[in-house]
Amino acid sequence: MVRYIPSKIIVDTKVRDSLLTHNILNNLPGVPVEYVADTSTAIDAIRGRKDPLYAGKKVLLLTENRGRFLKPCPGTKEYICCGYRILNFATNCNLECSYCILQSYLNNPAMVVYANIEDMFAELEDELSQDSESIYRIGTGEFTDSLALDHLTGFAKLILPYFAHKQNVILELKTKTDNIGNLIDLQHNGNTMVSWSLNTEEVAKREELFAPSIDDRIEAAFKCQNVGYRLGFHFDPLIYYPGWEEGYQRTLERLFARIDTRNVSWISMGGLRFLPELKPIIQKRFPQSKIIYEEFVPGMDGKMRYFKPIRIEMYSRMLEWIRDYDPKLCVYLCMESREVWKKVFKEVRVENSENLAKILDDTGDKK
Repeated sequence: MVRYIPSKIIVDTKVRDSLLTHNILNNLPGVPVEYVADTSTAIDAIRGRKDPLYAGKKVLLLTENRGRFLKPCPGTKEYICCGYRILNFATNCNLECSYCILQSYLNNPAMVVYANIEDMFAELEDELSQDSESIYRIGTGEFTDSLALDHLTGFAKLILPYFAHKQNVILELKTKTDNIGNLIDLQHNGNTMVSWSLNTEEVAKREELFAPSIDDRIEAAFKCQNVGYRLGFHFDPLIYYPGWEEGYQRTLERLFARIDTRNVSWISMGGLRFLPELKPIIQKRFPQSKIIYEEFVPGMDGKMRYFKPIRIEMYSRMLEWIRDYDPKLCVYLCMESREVWKKVFKEVRVENSENLAKILDDTGDKK
């Protein structure tokens, strides 16, 4: 994988002395730096470009998060949600996946790192001290890729040792990259799992333009397995196309040829879904992509989804193939209805979001 290097760095003067700012500037000695007291002018200039989403990915903006760092996953009540918490340390992603929901979600097109990390740790300390009995499943990969910028930020070196000493936390780093250099020698005490978003090689080549190959991701997972990390894998989005069965079977074959299922905490599946306003963005930015031209219907959350029978077929086949490797693996669906759960698993294993959260808490806590 070619590591991300921005063309320009913009530093909000409020975070010029932060540890993350120093890390990034030290790792990018030849990149132009501009210090600003107000980031809005710089952001507006990017918005005025012909393709602001593309132009924004070349600009790394270091600023402060003035809101909460830790938030609940933005699920919807219509579908079963896993009860995840999001640690929002950065926004946007440089991997240029055609289907990425961030294209229609973010107001700021720049690559943003929230450098006021001292405020983040203070918030975490306050939040985690309030309930020492509950399990906190925390992920950093909702609004960015957890590791895509780690060679610049060194964020993993700061956050993993912190969580290593917490008894009630499972930190999940979710990525499509092989950018694991900072993880190998870190103390994590079994409290951090590293998970990869996987797809077929065909989808990866066509739709995940700057992401490493599937084999490179699996090799990175193998290296993390060898130094004691728990692993997770997310087949989300599952993409329906002629030959999808053979494609996903090949990915699973490659995966379990390198990964011991006993080291896998969970595998999730979710069908391709997107807000209607994302379709014209994909058509404009990725004219070679064909994924939006299947038949979709509006879901209960307003997102466009494959017809229910297609989703059920894909989940059922994937579950069957995964169970052939290990029938005890924890497999769950991301943002699906109770009806779909029942038809896929042939049992009412998950009644509601609270039920699913408890299953994942128990699975992730097995160190």
